[in-house]
Amino acid sequence: MSILIHYYKLITKTMELYNVVTKLIGPVDPAGETNTDNERFENLKVMTDLVNRLLTDIDTVAYNNKDKKEFSKKRAADYAINFYKQIGIV
Repeated sequence: MSILIHYYKLITKTMELYNVVTKLIGPVDPAGETNTDNERFENLKVMTDLVNRLLTDIDTVAYNNKDKKEFSKKRAADYAINFYKQIGIV
C-alpha cells in the first residue's frame, strides 16, 4: 500500500470519527441567545471532558512506554510525546 493511500485512509477515518462525535455532542459555539447558549455550554463541557479523557489515554501511553526496549512500545511512546510537543503541552 502506498503512503498516500495509507494517509488518505487515516484522514478519512479521522474525519468520520470527528463527524460522528460532533453530531453526538452537538454545537458548542455560542449563538448569542440564552437558552441556546446554555445548551451549547453543556455541549462544550461534554466535549472538553472527552478531550481530557483522550489526552489522558495518550499521556498514559507515553508514560508507560517511554523507557521500554520493545520497538512497538517505544514507537507508541515517542509518537504520543511528539503529539504533545506539536500541540504545545510538552
